Amino acid sequence: MEPDPGGEAPVRRNETPTERLDRNWANLLQELRVVQTGVQLLTGFLLTLPFQPRFDLLDDTMEVVYLATVSAAVLSTALLIAPVAMHRLLFRRHRLDTLVNAAHKCAYAGVLLLGVAVTGMTVIIFEAVSGRVAALAAGGAALIVFAAFWVALPLLMRVDPPSQ
Repeated sequence: MEPDPGGEAPVRRNETPTERLDRNWANLLQELRVVQTGVQLLTGFLLTLPFQPRFDLLDDTMEVVYLATVSAAVLSTALLIAPVAMHRLLFRRHRLDTLVNAAHKCAYAGVLLLGVAVTGMTVIIFEAVSGRVAALAAGGAALIVFAAFWVALPLLMRVDPPSQ
């Protein structure tokens, strides 16, 4: 059941299982369109950093943070684009249920890794501009924001019944 936009009781859709899968797939694709460009730009930016003159300022610890951040961004890119490859391989095989379920898991894992990558990028930038203490504070704040809005709040919304 879907909640009514006006906050009323949930509304039942009159759709077949296939129509529901088609709608879920279309919704997922729209969400992926929003996030794919951002994660690809972030990954591209991160991949160019070692070739910048100030990159040598990073100490061993920050180089590890950088490599972890690049890894998270690359994995996020792979996971957020994976549903497209899955669709191509499963096209016309009547496996929409499998596709939607697998793509959902890839998309959520990709979004979580994107949060890790943006947190790492925040640490690196604050380290270069303001030092280690500011970097740790900014990275911690970014991680809290992502955890709150991308994990805790959605989980809370799942268990909290719609207001009447």
